[in-house]
Amino acid sequence: MRPLRLIPDDTRIRFMHWRRVAFALTSLMTLASLVSLWASGLNLGLDFVGGILVEARAETPVDLGTLRSQLSRLQLGDVSLQNFGDAHDVLIRVQEQAGGAPAQEQAITAIKSVLEPGFEIRRTEFIGPQVSHDLLRNGILAALLAVLLIGLYVWFRYEWQFGVSAVITTFHDVIATFGLFSLFHLDFNLTIVAALLTIAGYSINDTVVVFDRVRENLRRYKSLSMAELIDLSVNQTLSRTVLTGVTTLLAIIALLFFGGPVLRNFSIALVWGIVVGTYSSVFVASALLLHLPSLRPVEHSGQQDEPPAAQPSGSGA
Repeated sequence: MRPLRLIPDDTRIRFMHWRRVAFALTSLMTLASLVSLWASGLNLGLDFVGGILVEARAETPVDLGTLRSQLSRLQLGDVSLQNFGDAHDVLIRVQEQAGGAPAQEQAITAIKSVLEPGFEIRRTEFIGPQVSHDLLRNGILAALLAVLLIGLYVWFRYEWQFGVSAVITTFHDVIATFGLFSLFHLDFNLTIVAALLTIAGYSINDTVVVFDRVRENLRRYKSLSMAELIDLSVNQTLSRTVLTGVTTLLAIIALLFFGGPVLRNFSIALVWGIVVGTYSSVFVASALLLHLPSLRPVEHSGQQDEPPAAQPSGSGA
C-alpha cells in the first residue's frame, strides 16, 4: 500500500512568482493590526487591569454557568470563572471596583454571600493597578524579547540575512495576532501572552526548516538563480510544513470547541497564529532573501543544474 501524501513529491509551485502579492497581503495585515491597536487598543483582561480574586472549593462539582449567572446579578462588572485542580475548585476574578478599598471589601462580601453556604472560601486577593501594570509591561516585553532572541539565534545559526528575515516574519505573526484581538475585542490576558510565545516558536520552527533546505541547496545547485533555488527549497519542505500545520490545527480546533470558555481565546490565538505562521514561512520568509544582499554571487554557466525530478518533500528538512 502506498503511503498517503498530501503533497506530491514532484511539486513545482512557483512561490516566488507570487511574492509581491504575499508582500502586499502581509503589509496590509500588519498595517491593519497597527491601526486597530492605535485606534481601539486591546480589551485587557483582569490580569492587566487589576481586580478581585476569590478561590473557593465546593462540596459538589461546580456548575460554572449557574454560578456565573448568580454573580452577574451583583453587577460588579467583568466576572471571570475557571476550574483548577478539579471540578470542585473554582477561581473567581472580578474587575476592580470604583471607590477604593471599601468598595473592594463590599464586593468581596457580596461574592461570599452568593457562595455561602456550600463553598469553602480558601483565598481572597485584590490585584492592584500597579501589579497589573507590571504584568502587562512584562508580558509585552517577554513577547518582544522572544522575537529578538529568535532573530539572534537564526543570525548565528545561518547568515545575517536569514536572521533579518526571521525577525520580520515572526514580528508579523505576533502583530497580526495582536491585531486580531484588538479588531474583535477579544479578552487579552496572560494566557494570550503564552499563546503569542507559542506562535513565535511555532513560526520560527517552520521557517528554520525552509532555511535549512535553502542553505543545503545553495551548496548543491551552484548555477540556479536565487528565485529558482528558493522555489525548489520551499517545494521540497512543503509536505512537512503542511502535515505539521494540519496535525497541530486538528488538536487546537478540538481544544477550541471542547475546551470551554476559559480556553476559547487561547485556542483562537493559536489557530490564527498557526495559519498565519505557516503562510509567512512559505510565502514571506524565504522571499525576503531575494531583497536582501545576496547570499552568494549568482553564477550562470552554459548548463544549469537540474533539481531532482522527484525528491521526497519531507526528507532531510
